[in-house]
Formats: sequence, structure tokens, C-alpha cells
Amino acid sequence: MKTELSVSNDRSAAVGPDAGGSGDPFRVRSALLSVSDKSGVKRFAKGLAVMGYELYSTEGTARVLREAGLPVSDVSQLTGSPEMLGGRVKTLHPAVHAGILWRRDREDDREEMAGAGYRPIDVVAVNLYPFHETAAREGATRRETIEQIDVGGATLLRAAAKAHEHVWVVPDPAFYERVLARLAAAEAGGGEEPGSELRGELASAAFARLAEYDRAIAVYLGGRPSEPQQSATETETTLGSLPATLYRSYLLRQPMRYGENPDQRAAFYMETGGSPSADSCRAPYEQLHGKALSYNNLLDLDGALTSLSPFAGSHRAAVCIVKHATPCGVAVAGSVAGAYAKALAADRESAFGAAVAVNARVDGESARLMSEIFLECLVAESFSDEALTILRRKKNLRLLVRRWPDERADFGDDLLLRSVKGGVLVQSPHAPPRFETEPAWRVVTRRAPSPQEESDLRFAWAAVYGVKSNAMLIAKDGAAVGIGGGQTSRVESARTAVGRARRAGLDLSGAVLASDGFLPFRDGVDQVAAEGVAAIVQPGGSVRDQEVRRAADEHGMAMALTGRRLFRH
Repeated sequence: MKTELSVSNDRSAAVGPDAGGSGDPFRVRSALLSVSDKSGVKRFAKGLAVMGYELYSTEGTARVLREAGLPVSDVSQLTGSPEMLGGRVKTLHPAVHAGILWRRDREDDREEMAGAGYRPIDVVAVNLYPFHETAAREGATRRETIEQIDVGGATLLRAAAKAHEHVWVVPDPAFYERVLARLAAAEAGGGEEPGSELRGELASAAFARLAEYDRAIAVYLGGRPSEPQQSATETETTLGSLPATLYRSYLLRQPMRYGENPDQRAAFYMETGGSPSADSCRAPYEQLHGKALSYNNLLDLDGALTSLSPFAGSHRAAVCIVKHATPCGVAVAGSVAGAYAKALAADRESAFGAAVAVNARVDGESARLMSEIFLECLVAESFSDEALTILRRKKNLRLLVRRWPDERADFGDDLLLRSVKGGVLVQSPHAPPRFETEPAWRVVTRRAPSPQEESDLRFAWAAVYGVKSNAMLIAKDGAAVGIGGGQTSRVESARTAVGRARRAGLDLSGAVLASDGFLPFRDGVDQVAAEGVAAIVQPGGSVRDQEVRRAADEHGMAMALTGRRLFRH
């Protein structure tokens, strides 16, 4: 293998068997590089050049390679035609695609290539115009976005992937080093290029990239889910339209030992972000310590981050303790340690083996408290060095740092999918209530809530968001003191919340109640009023709203209506 690269840009401009200065074009290996993402391309191209590959590139990529001192020829030297239409037509030419697609085991293909004066192309490295990024950029015009639909690059990828038994198709910079290593191994061994398995992986990645790219274009041209169509269709709703065809692609991120139960197979797949590389799929957290995440861990973490989302950006520390994907403790305080202690007090029993989510930095004080019981997972904004030292003593505790900023806490604008027998249910995301900035509510009782009750009502309304329906959450002094959820009647959820508070020895006098749906009867009001609950927040909208309001007035309670339901099934 050569160790020195002799740089020369003196290339013959001729097209045909002697293009590039070789007497027999079928004995000279060549690579075509045309990349939008230039990261790593200079190193990749240099590695190819050292191994004797002739380099051909389109204008932008060629300029980068020449600046690096690499010998590269324009694609126009293959085609005999300059780029046209402002770069819209560069590689769409028989000389390029015949060079990729000709069958190396067919003598008639070889003769036809030689007769036309075309030369083989052995490596095709292409990544596509950034359509997805342009479409997502605020202020991007439709014309700008349409110009980022890559035609030539997509055609190159498709051709090279089809011919992958003989051609190395490289659709992403993440593959550069692996391809160079395989080619270098062949060079050192003096034999045929190894790597049929890698060739197949590359071809699959190329087609996956194309599928994801076309999906993004189809969604853009078909209208975003939040944009109502001009004419009503069977998919249109009062909140806008959903796509008539749903396009999604997912990449295997992590096989699981098993699913919810040991006899179930399971794995974690992440939606691709427009790249076939696993590195491009970013989980909402990064694991720092502990055992590998299980299927049930991921469900609990999802519930924990969902429960935490109403407190994103709050100036107060918030802690959510989640078990079986629903909160058993939620609290806010001036410190993480204070919030954790208040959240834990609501249900110490259920917190055993729970997942904990924190909207702030975990320090040494809070780490010492958290290390006193068995926790499965802890996800936070960050950890101090002291906290990590303390928590890493727990060999199996999974420590994770959030990787998405606060505004992604409700998972952005993506559609939410849930599998059911025979298909999937799709809905738009449900934006969480914001703890400190929620709009004003309508007070419907004779008595308005006091300032302290108002503060606790806003906390309770934020905290009930993560609880499974029917959800009833009792709160006091910025902490949940009783949580009832997942019951078949709302009054039973109220009984559950009261029962948990009693078992924890917590005083409910002066506490408040949040209900994720309207109160259909007065029985729920009577239930909590008997325990000293002083104020209620609920969506309203029941045919018995007046009956429920009168019950609150009879008990001297304050009641506010939000006009918004927070069901979570």
C-alpha cells in the first residue's frame, strides 16, 4: 500500500478510454464524490487517492478537494458536458450511470462501454441536499425548499446501491472509515476487495436514506399536519388535517433482553432524522452509568419525561417520581433536594424501583437522599461531580442526562403513534400546561382561590398532566400529597388519592385538587371536601357543571375551570 500521496491536478480533459491518462480505463479504479455535507470528505478522498483511485467530483466538492491539494477532475470530464441550469443538471448523463451500472461479469456490457468511450466508476459517495433542514428552517420560502430536492444525487445513490455487488455506495460520512479500512485491507492483501456484507449494508442504508428523503418531500408537499387543506377531505378534522398517507422509518437502536415480560421479544427503534446512520438518531437522554436500559425502563423514562414537561424552564426545581409510567410523587421547591424530599413523601412505598426525572442539576445533597432507596433510573439536566461520585456507588442505577432542550420536552411537532390491533392510531402532540405561565382560568364559585390556593392549583394542574386517566391529584405547598389515576371512575380515583395521602400521614386541610377531565357528578367534590380540600381545578364541560359548582359552594370551596382536558390513556 502506498504511504505517500503525490498531488497532481494535471488531468487529461479527454473523454473516452484514455480519459485520465490510462491506456485501459477498465484497469483504473475511480471514485465519484458529490456531497452536500463536506465533513470527512477530504480524509476519505485522500485515502482513496493514496490507493490509486482517480477522483471525480461535482463543482462544490471538487473545490473543497482541490483546496486540500487533492487531484480531482470535474464530472464534466467524464460526460463531456458542462453543468447546466444553475447546477440542476450535473451527473444525469449516460457516461456516469453506465459507468456505475454496467455488469462486470457481462462481456457485452464491457464492449458496449468501450464502444461508447465510457469508463467504470467503482466508488460513489453522495449525501443529498439538505431538504429536511431547509423545510424546517423558519422563514424558508417554498422556492428555496423545492430547490433542495436532490435529483442527481438521489439518482446516483439509487444506481450505485443497485450495483452494490461491484460498486461501493457511501451514503453518509459515518461510513467513510469503514469503507477505507476494507479497501486498505484488500490493497494490502493484493486480492479482491472484501466486504460483501458491508456492501449490502451500504446499499440498504442508501435505499433507507432515499425512502426517508422522499418521505420528507411527500410530507412537505402534502401539507404539514397543522395546516388545514383548502378543501375538506375524509381526513380533515376540526383541528386541521392529518396526512392521507403516513410515512415513517425507524432504525434499530437497542435490542432488549426481553419486553414487558421475559417471554416477549423487544427492541428500541428510533425514527430516522433523514440519515441512515445510527449516530444521527438522538435519544432524549445520554446514559452515564448503570445497567443497560430495559423495555420497562424506557416506558418509565418516557412517563417521567412526560410528567416533567410542564415544569420545563421553571425557575424552581421540579422532581417527578414515576412507577409503571405514572407519577407516584411530584413536587417543586427551591432546591432539588427539597423537591425530591417532598415528592418522595407522597408515596415512599411506590417509589421503590421507580424512575426519577429532574429539571435541574443534581447536586451532592440531593444525590445523598436519592441513594437511600433503590431507584431504577435517574434522568436530570446534569450532575455535579460530587453527585456522580455518590450515585455511581449504586452499581445498577441508570444515570442519564437529558440531551434535548426544554422546548423539546413535549416532543416538538411530531405526530404521536400508538399501535392497536390492525393498525396505528395517530394524533397531534398534546402540549403540556405550563406551570408558571398557564393562561388565566375562569372561577365559577362564590369564593375565589386565595393566593396560596392559586399557586397550588397551578402546580396541581401541571402535575396531573402525567397521571393516567381518570386522574385526580391532590396537592399542597407545591407537592402532590395524593395521586389517583388509571381507575374506571373518577370518584374512585379521588378515593385512591385520599387513601394514599392518609397512608403517608399527610394533612389534606387546605389542599387543592386537580382533575384531568370534567367532574361528572358532585360525589368527587363531596369526597375530597370531607378531607379538608379547599379548592378544585378542572376542565368543566359536564352537563352537571352547575350541580358540581353548587356542591363546591356548599362546602365553601373555590373552583376554577380551564376549558381544556388532559386525558392520558
